[in-house]
This record gives sequence, structure tokens and C-alpha cells, in this order.
Amino acid sequence: MGVQTQTIDYSDRDTALQGFFAVDDTKPGPVPAVIIAHAWGGRDEFVCDKAEAVAKLGYAGFALDMYGKGILGSGPEENAKLMQPLLEDRAVLQQRMQRAVDVVRQRPEVDGRKVAAMGYCFGGLCALDLARTGADILGAISIHGLFGPPGNTGGTKIKAKILALHGHDDPMVPVDSVVALETELTGAGADWQIHVYGQTMHAFTNPKANDPGFGTVYHPDADKRAWRSLQNFLEEIFQ
Repeated sequence: MGVQTQTIDYSDRDTALQGFFAVDDTKPGPVPAVIIAHAWGGRDEFVCDKAEAVAKLGYAGFALDMYGKGILGSGPEENAKLMQPLLEDRAVLQQRMQRAVDVVRQRPEVDGRKVAAMGYCFGGLCALDLARTGADILGAISIHGLFGPPGNTGGTKIKAKILALHGHDDPMVPVDSVVALETELTGAGADWQIHVYGQTMHAFTNPKANDPGFGTVYHPDADKRAWRSLQNFLEEIFQ
């Protein structure tokens, strides 16, 4: 039949959540899985489309929920209010990411030994934070993500391979933040890659991003290059 999708209700402690699961039922299973963390606005159509795109690659895609079932921001101010509590309590953020890993590992379509995390913008930070905890995943991919360290993972060895896909002109993540992440990942013993795209700002994979003043602009070439790098990385870690 091809790619099949469904929503999955789950919870993290007292928070009701709803993820979006996609898998190609023509592929012999179980298959590797990628959990996908959304940007600051919540689990929207963009990230669900990415789950389906991952399924078309032959993996299971799970667009997870960081905020709560049905909770979506309506614009920058509301999005920031949704994101800020998790930025201020990174242990809660990390637990919510681990919960998504646990949920996807329970799926009969999924090979629980082969799980990775990826995310966009705020979700890129979420994917990195999961890896920073020493989580038992194979890889973490940050796509125009935030890099700020959580402050509660010092001395923890990172087991996952790391890929960060970054726009050089991203005003939210300046060059010194990139260097700081390189230093952090090296110190944690990680196998890491950072691909930096010139003349590229934040949100470069989102066709709806068109606000140079805010620093969010779609870049089709960088988008294509990033997706190819992501595919290569998944092929490497899931082989």
C-alpha cells in the first residue's frame, strides 16, 4: 500500500501528548525509526510531512509532541511562551524526548535497536539534548537548531553520532556558538559533523520562512543539500 500514517496518544508524567507516526508497510519490518522534534510552534504539518518523508526513505518516522496534545502556537510571541519553560528546565525537555524514544520502540513496526532523533530549530536543540544525556540512540540530527548547552550533562559521554546542519548567517546561532558546540561535543567524546551553509539564515528548510528581519529565510539549495546529508547520515548509522 505504501506509507501509512496514524496519530498516537501517549503521555509524559501528567502531560497528555499526541505524536504522528508514519511507516511504509511495503517494507519488510521491523525497520529503524527516527523521532522528529518540532520547531517552537508545536507539532505542525511541516514536521508531520517530514515523518512521511522519512518513511519514504524506508524508516519509521515519529513526529513527537513536546508541548501537549493539540497545543500549537499562533505566532512568535505565543511560540516563545510555549518553548521557554522547556528551555528553562532542560531535564523536563530531555525526559520528554526520552519518552518519545520509549514510545516508538514499543511499535511492532520498529527495530528498537535502531533509533535516531532529529529536529528543526527548537527541535534541533531537543535532539542534541537527548544525545547529551548519553541516551542509547544511534544518532542525533540538528537542522537549523539551537546549540546552547543544557548545563546538566557535563561529564556525560555522548554515545550517538551527531550531525548538525546549520546556516552560517543564522542570527540565533552565531559562529562562536558553533565553535562552542564543536568543543563541547569533542569533550564528550562524540563522533560529530557540522555542515555549515554559506549565505544561509535560520529556518532554511521551511518554504514558508520569508522574514529577513527576523532571520528566517528559506534557502532551496541549502534545503536540498541538508536532506541529502541527512539521508547519508541515516544510511551510515542504520547499516
